Amino acid sequence: AYPAIAKFGFGFLWSQEWDLSGDIYGALPYIYGTLVSSTLALMLAVPVGLAVALVTTEDFLPKWLRSPIALLVELIAAIPSVIIGLWGIYVLIPSLNPLQKWLFQHLNKIPLFSTEPFGQSMLIAGIVLAIMILPTMAAISRDVLLVVPQELRTGSMALGSTRWEAIFKILIPAGASGIVSAAMLALGRALGETMAVTMVIGNSSIISISLLEAGYSIPAVLANEFSEADSKLHIGSLTYLGLILFALTLAVNIGAVVIMQLIRNKQTSFK
Repeated sequence: AYPAIAKFGFGFLWSQEWDLSGDIYGALPYIYGTLVSSTLALMLAVPVGLAVALVTTEDFLPKWLRSPIALLVELIAAIPSVIIGLWGIYVLIPSLNPLQKWLFQHLNKIPLFSTEPFGQSMLIAGIVLAIMILPTMAAISRDVLLVVPQELRTGSMALGSTRWEAIFKILIPAGASGIVSAAMLALGRALGETMAVTMVIGNSSIISISLLEAGYSIPAVLANEFSEADSKLHIGSLTYLGLILFALTLAVNIGAVVIMQLIRNKQTSFK
């Protein structure tokens, strides 16, 4: 990455120009697309994954049905990302096009839905990423809830709590550090996902607040351009993007450790 670092410095981070003919490069559209798509995926995957974990650990379903549901969700992780990308193109985009058009027609005054959709979009990329990180979120959250002492459940309900009060006021707080770990691991995978996102995000370097607009992510631009890069500055710029992605992932992991430590300290002081 040194050639790009030497020429552009930190200005590379907020520059929006990516001109191959002029050998001018900027990372902001790709950083923006990576963060937005990953954040959207996390917002969708966390509640669904936690719901799957609760359904498969608590007495909402018969015991014989819980394990197959958990296994089915975990099997999503075994599907190659390119297959999920193809599914996104041929199934998800046609299925959600009416929803995207409805959002634009009825909610276009809201900036998040202010552009007319054409199929591939940041919203589709977020949903595809959410499906891909769901097994991580659900499996780890399930394991965390399974090791929460049974005495906490029975004691809470013996004191008059309803099932939902026991879940939201006792079980989830008791497993909060593990659930946060699951969310951060899922976010780390979302940040680095390549093929599926490349196929559904639209690969447009225009920054738009609208989720119905196409976007671009760092892994996607690396996959699309690295094999064809010929100049040292172009290769250096792409490697600089990889370095930025590494730094983002590292920051997420450090943040997860800090958050977990704060939660544990709070639980210890409460005890």
